[in-house]
Amino acid sequence: QVQLVESGGGLVQAGGSLRLSCAASGLTFSSYVMGWFRQAPGKEREFVASIRYSGGGTYYADSVKGRFTISRDNAKNTVYLQMNSLKPEDTAVYYCAADRVKVSTAPNYWGQGTQVTVSS
Repeated sequence: QVQLVESGGGLVQAGGSLRLSCAASGLTFSSYVMGWFRQAPGKEREFVASIRYSGGGTYYADSVKGRFTISRDNAKNTVYLQMNSLKPEDTAVYYCAADRVKVSTAPNYWGQGTQVTVSS
């Protein structure tokens, strides 16, 4: 079975940083585009960032561009999201996702999510 397991969430003050990790298993990791989504209370899930197979291409939502960095380590089957200059509006459950072609549209697989809370 394919499993995506997020970790690294927590409580942080505005302006602080967190690093999320997503460990993948049950798939050929390097053959999947990886991405991060988030869902705040009462809101729809939204795209945050994605990274292509070898890490050579990245894409970010405008709301996080310049603050968040997505990266991947194919040898460790892990994708990361470094979040800097965090704002209260970044508070959400963050989900890892994997897709064979384009993760931002309709990912093949989802993780269970990790909570990120940013206090003012």
